[in-house]
Amino acid sequence: MTSPVSIPGWTHVYSGKVRDLYEPTSGDSARMLVVASDRISAFDFSLEPPIPNKGALLTTLSDWWFEQLAGADGGRTIANHLTGEEPPAEVAGRSMVAKKLTMLPIECVVRGYITGSGWLEYQESGTVCGITLPAGLNNGDRLPEPIFTPAYKAQLGEHDENISFERVTEIVGEEIAMDLRDTSLEIYRRAAATAEAHGLILADTKFEFGHDADGVLTLADEVLTSDSSRYWDKASWEVGSTPSERMASFDKQIVRNWLAANWAKQGTPPVLPADIVEQTAAKYAELLDRLRD
Repeated sequence: MTSPVSIPGWTHVYSGKVRDLYEPTSGDSARMLVVASDRISAFDFSLEPPIPNKGALLTTLSDWWFEQLAGADGGRTIANHLTGEEPPAEVAGRSMVAKKLTMLPIECVVRGYITGSGWLEYQESGTVCGITLPAGLNNGDRLPEPIFTPAYKAQLGEHDENISFERVTEIVGEEIAMDLRDTSLEIYRRAAATAEAHGLILADTKFEFGHDADGVLTLADEVLTSDSSRYWDKASWEVGSTPSERMASFDKQIVRNWLAANWAKQGTPPVLPADIVEQTAAKYAELLDRLRD
């Protein structure tokens, strides 16, 4: 893992799989600096080598989506963690100055299409995260309605745990649980409509929320990026005859697929080959260009 950069006026306090967090050296407890690295993770493991320019691409994409969800897409304003302050020059373009929130330990996953771990579960039991779905679905099919399939956020180095909505209510209370579910589904529907207008399918995504000093539910971290979402090409999905053709990916599914074919998910993950790194970087850049076109 690359070492966090030294930033005057900010003190490094934490590094996750892909982001580095800083607090003001002055002791200001209301803000924090979130820096997106070029590191990439999959299956809850950090991988080598990093993806060139990934941090800048994902930060730019998050900023664009935060703007859409603040009302640029015609919907209501969804509160987010941005302060509007310019980041330090040392990490300009790949960082954001954010409000410090009381984060909720729930990963808010929304699925509009069936694939990945959801497809595996469906084949075994006809359910996704315990939610019963209609019979006869194929890998990559659109669900009748988007579904909220939350997970309990694990500590660094551990795996997130899929949980039921009832379990969410036990953890955070019924009112907050309903707010998380309803807001997540609203954001997904709005983002999916925006993506479709640009020839893309938003298959699934995940959000993180916290409460600000006034108790307002606030969207945090990254949002609707290639790391937190599955995007497919809409035209390919409509005409493709195989899962790989239908789910032409604009996200790190390229990395997941390579790992699944070359690693048993035990021990240290293998080093990503140069062509997989290049393909992933190109797809991240293409997604940003298509959405902003």
